[in-house]
Amino acid sequence: MSLAAQSRPLPEGGKVRPITRWGTPVMHHELTEVTEFDDELATLVADMVATMHAAEGVGLAANQVGVDLKVFVFDCPDADHERVTGVVCNPVLTLPEGKDRKLDAADEGCLSLPGAFTECARPDYAVVRGVDHHGEPVEFVGTGLLARCLQHETDHLFGTVFGDRVPDRARKKLYKQHQALAEDYPDDWPVTPARDD
Repeated sequence: MSLAAQSRPLPEGGKVRPITRWGTPVMHHELTEVTEFDDELATLVADMVATMHAAEGVGLAANQVGVDLKVFVFDCPDADHERVTGVVCNPVLTLPEGKDRKLDAADEGCLSLPGAFTECARPDYAVVRGVDHHGEPVEFVGTGLLARCLQHETDHLFGTVFGDRVPDRARKKLYKQHQALAEDYPDDWPVTPARDD
């Protein structure tokens, strides 16, 4: 079975919200479990999808739009270049161990530190289990970029940004790169698009 068959449709009709930047407190602490699967959550998830697409990202966590809830959305290709989409609340991440654990060192970026990238080694396979925004159980198996995305977004919900996972020198370079490009990204980006010189 193609892993893309695991895709779940993303809600539509949301409005684009500003993306929260690294350094904002909500980005750096564990978020609150989702317990209410109501209209408010449905609106949040639709807005997150609209925001992710406006920012041309492959995933977005709730704290990236300033909301303290354990939910992320994604629209990301796997190792076979198959597009996989979904919503995950209260994720539990499982990574390979021992001889099954193979690290993939590749450039990684974050919509909450726009324009900056650095190499970050992560396992090349990941499984996330949780529930969707209707409270239905979901499971997504990630390979390639999707494995990285599932890890990156789950990290966000536990207060970890990928800069926390790279050496100090790489982190400093990352911030420097972001600062050099900061004026291209308005404070309310992607509500106001990035400047394209």
